[in-house]
Amino acid sequence: MSFAVLIPTAGTGSRLGALTRYINKSLVSIDNRPAICHIIERFPDEAEFVVALGYRGDLVEDFLRMAYPGKAFRFVRVSPYEGEGSGLGLSVLCCEAYLHRPFVFVSCDTLVKEAIPAPDRNWMGYAFREDNTPYRTLEMSRGAVSEICEKGAGGANARPYIGLAGIYDHEAFWDAMRRGGRDAVATGESYGLRNLLSRGVSAIEFTWYDTGNLEELATTREAYKRKDAPNILEKANEAIWFVGDRVVKFSDDEKFIKGRIKRAGLLEGYVPAVTDSASKLYSYRKVPGRVLSEAVNIPVFESLLDVCRSFWARRDPSGVDFRAVCRRFYRDKTLERVALFYRNFERKDTPTVINGVEAPPLAELFDRLDWGWLSDGLPGRCHGDFHFENIIYTAGSGTFTFIDWRQDFGGLLEVGDIYYDLAKLLHGLIVCHELIAFDRYRVEWREDGVIDFDLDRKHILVECERHYLGWLAREGYDVGKVRVLTALVYLNIAALHHHPYGLMLYALGKEMLWNELEGIGTND
Repeated sequence: MSFAVLIPTAGTGSRLGALTRYINKSLVSIDNRPAICHIIERFPDEAEFVVALGYRGDLVEDFLRMAYPGKAFRFVRVSPYEGEGSGLGLSVLCCEAYLHRPFVFVSCDTLVKEAIPAPDRNWMGYAFREDNTPYRTLEMSRGAVSEICEKGAGGANARPYIGLAGIYDHEAFWDAMRRGGRDAVATGESYGLRNLLSRGVSAIEFTWYDTGNLEELATTREAYKRKDAPNILEKANEAIWFVGDRVVKFSDDEKFIKGRIKRAGLLEGYVPAVTDSASKLYSYRKVPGRVLSEAVNIPVFESLLDVCRSFWARRDPSGVDFRAVCRRFYRDKTLERVALFYRNFERKDTPTVINGVEAPPLAELFDRLDWGWLSDGLPGRCHGDFHFENIIYTAGSGTFTFIDWRQDFGGLLEVGDIYYDLAKLLHGLIVCHELIAFDRYRVEWREDGVIDFDLDRKHILVECERHYLGWLAREGYDVGKVRVLTALVYLNIAALHHHPYGLMLYALGKEMLWNELEGIGTND
């Protein structure tokens, strides 16, 4: 049976807080894919999807077109999608023109594991919850819905309605919705479904996962987590999604996306080719293989370093004051990020005792640091976020593919500081993203400035670090500069991550910088 599927996505997703500041709630990640992917892929290939758009609607449309080029979509703009006159029922009514046939209604925050039936009869989905009070519920008799109850009004045997329904008698449904006026707009699809009860509405039980609030979202993410899934640290304004054989990168910064696309051409042969793009998205074909952190051994690491000799090719910065660019990138950006860290984590720059070692305020360390020495970089081809989680190793061919490259280096697209790549590689050898994702670290920061922290490390990464430091020295690189830049990397990214991980990164960065300055003895 060929049918349509209505997915309303117009709402702001306010119950998800900061997670929907930059994206629509239908794009919140579940197992490294937007929630809406888990909905779409429950339906047959021939199904047509009618998607109601509102908040961040352009992003939803661009993503679906990019991720599913072979599927049929109808996109409908809803106005207003918030404030007076808005409501789920308005989203439904705006889509009527495309739904004069049997269709399935599914809320964009409703996921189920079972097969979803065709709308060859009227039906509504329900599930079991210990507490029914937050939900509209269904009273049932002999497998049929006898009453649709508002929140808190159902009896002891009522079950939550999960926002999933098959609508066969579509004309009767639309007639009720049109006549319902403001009540229909406020109530949503349930208003029209009530008009179908006299015609018969089957009740179907599902295993329901809700992504509409933070508590239920956490449960859903745990249920959908795969052991072999990539370990990606979540950011509010960026995401990497895996859909079929496609990888889709999102950023709320349009300049960021343009820079990434431009640099993909400049790094051709080392990074995947961009196959599609929009203002805040680009995509490329998934590279077969494993992230290097899962596949590395010393011979493989040596092979990577052989490739890097060619990749880190020196380049003329073409009249650019490269030292000034490096100084802004290292000094100015670091000062801005550290200030952001203090605001985000409500901390002040004070003397500290880190793992038993006294250290002065960070500002004093920055005053001691020779920024001129640090800014005397090596202009060349660089990746910009070069660590094992951004390197795919294909064992069959013994090849490496670099992913998630930086959009620029201090505004430069064609040239960056090779030393920055060297530092990023070291930072990933010390802090393993996989172990961080499993909370394999600890940090305690007391009010008196005493900080104790620790983090687990993989033995193979410790071995790679030793090998790498020796390789840097043999290749003629300044190992001290690499280690200082690595400390600055930790201090820079501390402000961008969650509590308490950001605290641990700051402590690690300050400890490492203090140790290097004590050993190097540089002065401004």
